[in-house]
Amino acid sequence: MCGRFSQQRPASELAEIFAAEPLADEPGPRFNIAPTDDALVVVQRNERRAITAYRWGLIPHWADSAKVGSRMFNARAETLTASPAFRDAFGRKRCLVPVDGFYEWKRVGAGRQPFLVARSDGRPLGLAGLWSGWHDPAADRVIRTFTIVTASPNAQVADLHDRMPVIVPEDAWSRWLDPQLDDPAELQGLLLPNEDVELVLQPVRRLVNDVRNDGPELIEPAPPEAILAEPVLAPGLFD
Repeated sequence: MCGRFSQQRPASELAEIFAAEPLADEPGPRFNIAPTDDALVVVQRNERRAITAYRWGLIPHWADSAKVGSRMFNARAETLTASPAFRDAFGRKRCLVPVDGFYEWKRVGAGRQPFLVARSDGRPLGLAGLWSGWHDPAADRVIRTFTIVTASPNAQVADLHDRMPVIVPEDAWSRWLDPQLDDPAELQGLLLPNEDVELVLQPVRRLVNDVRNDGPELIEPAPPEAILAEPVLAPGLFD
C-alpha cells in the first residue's frame, strides 16, 4: 500500500523533469502528505502535459458523496479492469504522482517501524496514478482527485510489505500518460514490479505517524537507539 509520501520539489522543477507545464501553485516542501490532502500530479490531455494539484483519494464520477474518496487512496493493479471505481480512469485518465519518497511500515514485534523509500540517486519517483473528476452538487464545482496504483513489491521492498506503489520507469512515463493508449494488456505490462530502480530504505522516527507533523525532520534517519528502544506504534492515516 501507499499511505504517505513527500513532495519537496517545487512545481516548476517537477515541470522540467516531467516535460510538463507548471499549472499549480507552489505549495512549498511537504514531508507528510496523507489521503484527502491536495498533492501535485502529472496529467496529460491530448498533447498538453501539466503539473497540477488534485486531492488524494479518488472520487468516481458516479459517486453520491465525496466521502468515498477517503477510502480510495490506493487501487490494486490486479483488479483495475474489474473495479467500477477505477475501470474508467484506468482506460482514459492516468497520471503520475511525483514523489521524493514514500513511507512504509515494517512490522517489528507488536508494532511497526516507519521507513522512507526513495531513489538512491535523489531523483523523484513517478508513481502510477489514476484521476477522476467529480461534480460537487453542493458547491456546483468539479473536484479532481487521484489514487495511487499498488502491486506486488519489488525485491528491495518485499521485506517491508507485501504491497508497494507502482514505480513507472522513466522511459514509460509518456506511454502511461498517453490518453490514446487504451490496450489493457499493454497498460498492465507497465504495472509490473520495477526491479531496475535503485532504492534506499531508511528507518525514520515515528513523527511521520501523526499527519499533523510536517517538516524535514520526518525524513531524517532515525538514530539507532530510537529504532531499538522506542515502542513502535502503527500509523494512524487519518489522525
